[in-house]
This record gives sequence, C-alpha cells and structure tokens, in this order.
Amino acid sequence: MSMQNVSTQLPDNTTKPQPIVRPLYVVLGIIGVLLLAGLFIWAIIWLAQGHAQSIEAVRDIFIIFLALESCLFGIAFLILLVMIIRLVNMLEFEIKPLLEKTNDTVGTIRGTTNFVSENVVQPVTRARVQVAGVTRALKVLFGNPSKNLED
Repeated sequence: MSMQNVSTQLPDNTTKPQPIVRPLYVVLGIIGVLLLAGLFIWAIIWLAQGHAQSIEAVRDIFIIFLALESCLFGIAFLILLVMIIRLVNMLEFEIKPLLEKTNDTVGTIRGTTNFVSENVVQPVTRARVQVAGVTRALKVLFGNPSKNLED
C-alpha cells in the first residue's frame, strides 16, 4: 500500500464580505433627497411670489396629510398596544405555569437523586470498600494467590 501525497488545503475564503448597501447607492440617495428638498423649497418660493391661493391650497393639503398620518400612527399604536397586551397574557398564563412545572420537576429530580444516593450508591460504595478491605487484608495475611501458584 503506497501513501499518496494528498493536498489538504482549504479554499481561500479570506475575501472581504460585500456590504449590503454599496456606498455609491448611499451617495446617490443622499443627492436625490437633497435635489427633491431643493425642488420643494424652490416651488414654495415660486408660489409665494403672487400665488397666495396656491400656497393656501398646498397648506390645506399638508394639514390633511398630517391628519391622515396622525390617524395612521394612532392605529399603529393601538395595534402595538394590543400585541403587548397579548404578549403579557401569554407570559402570565402560558409561560409562567410552564416554568412552575419545570421548577417542580427539578425539585422532584433533586429528591430522586438524593434518595438514590442515600439508598443505593452509598450502601454499594460502603460494601465495595469493605470487600476491598477484606481482599487487601487477605492478601496481607496469605499473600497474593496468583503468585502462590506454581507454573
């Protein structure tokens, strides 16, 4: 049987992991947001130069938008509150009894372990120690029986 030289090299996985969002996209996003903000400010200034009615209409639209947004946040807050209440109920009525049963089981196991230790392990250990003591005493008194036999 000949031994062959087997290569045990691992693949080179030392390349850096790719970021989730590339910096180019972040920069382009920031530039886009700044352009939109500038366009919005320019539109407000342009409308303010003699188009007061248009400004009032835009203001009213923003007020309506903010009111709708406030309603949506209120609904989201209520949904979150209901979910938190359900979580607390689950913790109180499902997980707490489960933990109590687990604690009782651990107590039972602890008692069983003490019982087995006192009634099985310790007597067997004592008996084994006594047998070892008697065996040693006999070896001291009569010698090793395997050495006393002639071949």
